[in-house]
Amino acid sequence: MSTKDDQPSMDTQPKKYNDQQQGHFSLVRNFYIADVITLMNGVCGVMSVFASMRYLLTSDIHDLYSALGFMPFGLFFDFFDGRVARWRKNSSILGQELDSLADLISFGVAPAALAFAVGMRTYLDTVVLTYFVCCGIARLARFNATVASQPKDTTGKISHFEGTPIPTSLTLVAILAYFVSQGRFLDALPGQLIQLAPTWDLHPLVFMYALSGTLMVSKTLRIPKP
Repeated sequence: MSTKDDQPSMDTQPKKYNDQQQGHFSLVRNFYIADVITLMNGVCGVMSVFASMRYLLTSDIHDLYSALGFMPFGLFFDFFDGRVARWRKNSSILGQELDSLADLISFGVAPAALAFAVGMRTYLDTVVLTYFVCCGIARLARFNATVASQPKDTTGKISHFEGTPIPTSLTLVAILAYFVSQGRFLDALPGQLIQLAPTWDLHPLVFMYALSGTLMVSKTLRIPKP
């Protein structure tokens, strides 16, 4: 039987606090395999943006093809991380936020940077492209804010999306990839350049980005989730 002297005193016993008590969030300790896969989605998006920037400096068509190619890989990782999370039956708020941030880069910023690289570079073009990216931000924020209240099946999947998911922007990327393969970019962009006023030029092709962004933030459009 232990006596009182066998127990460490209150003054000498080390105090142990978990991360939440200390107000500290351990990033590494809270990482799951699915989160690492999500980060790879973000890596693809960033690499695509850099490839678009390199093309602006080098005019090397291989850089443009690299910018195009990284985004479908981002979609693969975006699809795969959810499957891994459900397979391993672990997910977290961290993973949800990582997914949204990675999607914003790969399917929002990267397609906009690509559009700029292929020739949509006027001031009005950049206004429309900014609108597209902001719609992506708003769409992802709305999803995060409402996902807890969305109806789900037995596996935890929601039944539908409100508005088009941001990865649908890869449709725009596919269209631009076709034009690039046909040599129809820069001064040869379909629709050419229209002048709305003496100093206000616009590429009509940029309106497909405006449409994509508008569909993302639609409240009435519901897309079944696969």
